[in-house]
Amino acid sequence: MRCLTLADTLRQHGAKCVFVSREHPGNLLNYIRERGFEVCSLPRPQGEYELTGMETPALPAHEAWLGTEWRTDALQTSTVLGNVQADWLIVDHYALDARWEALLRPLCRRLMVIDDLADRNHECDLLLDQNLGSEKGRYIPLVGGSKGLLIGPKYALLRAEFAKLRRASLSRRVTGNIRNILVTMGGVDNANATGRVLKALDKCELPTDCRIRVAMGPSAPWLREVRSVAKNMDVLTEISVNVSNMAELMVDCDLAIGAAGSTSWERCCLGIPSIMCVLADNQIGIAESLAEAGAATAIYNIDDSDSLVISLSQVINNTELVKSMGLAGAVLVDGEGASRVASHLLMSADQ
Repeated sequence: MRCLTLADTLRQHGAKCVFVSREHPGNLLNYIRERGFEVCSLPRPQGEYELTGMETPALPAHEAWLGTEWRTDALQTSTVLGNVQADWLIVDHYALDARWEALLRPLCRRLMVIDDLADRNHECDLLLDQNLGSEKGRYIPLVGGSKGLLIGPKYALLRAEFAKLRRASLSRRVTGNIRNILVTMGGVDNANATGRVLKALDKCELPTDCRIRVAMGPSAPWLREVRSVAKNMDVLTEISVNVSNMAELMVDCDLAIGAAGSTSWERCCLGIPSIMCVLADNQIGIAESLAEAGAATAIYNIDDSDSLVISLSQVINNTELVKSMGLAGAVLVDGEGASRVASHLLMSADQ
């Protein structure tokens, strides 16, 4: 999704963007095509990819996520790209490192990496880490210098509507009262964090006129159960599937409860007080940095239902905390990150 945001911005400036993606279960290839972009698809993995034992500890920690051996992936990518000499090849995958990138170098004039783990070497001209708390020093030994590093939420890749709605969203956050709660844990939510949060909210003392809105993807495996939980909530709880107006839903809410992923920067841009649920190890850094900045409250264990109720209640009943979190988040992200990154790419392409 962050690559789609960047591609949209680049296209507005006349660039042609082509996606290369594997046909993993739950892929977004058709969605990318619906957005008007060409997609070169790599074949769907046959069964679950297993490490062969030939790999070394130097391989990326998320190597199995690729669905195939990295050399195979590099060869397949080279084949679908053909003889096209791209101005930029943008790589966004935790399983790919300098070895893959070096093999693809001949197919592009420049190569950019999007990362936030800083756990592997890269062969690139530009590296983007949009997370708060990241420092250039993490990447200097991994890329061989400090040149070409875009670090921090100043470069957060947000869709244009977030910048457009920023002023209206900030203007309505005055009282700190909670009347509209938005729950969004990502399109799939395999852990059923949504259901756990709703059950915990049902045990909190919410205002009688409070309304809860849940946003989920159509392929979410727990969608039916979440709908059942919502139907029996004490306050009005609506389930929205495959929403196309997420920015508007965020503007309308007084509190957002969501995963500590890239949507954290969307919430910051709109000044939305947030409770972040850490659902994966790679979200811990985002959660810690935003909590330290006072822009959100972090929950690290959604399996503990009693603690979840306590954590939610402590925020919902503290208007001063709610107001301060919104203000702190708005300072961090202004919504212009995609334009800043696109400018770097376009200026280099003209040289």
